[in-house]
Amino acid sequence: MAKKKAVRGPGAGTKIRVRDGISIPEFPDVACGGWTGMVVDVSGKENPQYVIEWDGDALQKMPKAYIDECEQKNLLYTMACLPADSLEFLTPAE
Repeated sequence: MAKKKAVRGPGAGTKIRVRDGISIPEFPDVACGGWTGMVVDVSGKENPQYVIEWDGDALQKMPKAYIDECEQKNLLYTMACLPADSLEFLTPAE
């Protein structure tokens, strides 16, 4: 009998949109619902965290104060790490 393959979630290269009502984890006052990007890495098995690289549309939606604070703290504002339940995984047509 063949072994069952583990079911894996979306991986690198998957387009995403952040669900409404979600904020940047390190900056709870920065709402990122509707921001879009692409999965670049996934870590964890039970509760995977998705490393997202924001696309141009998301970068335009970012508050300047958020970008400035990230730069002051040497944080990369062009990426974020979010749990699966914060994301909508999109098909290529979306």
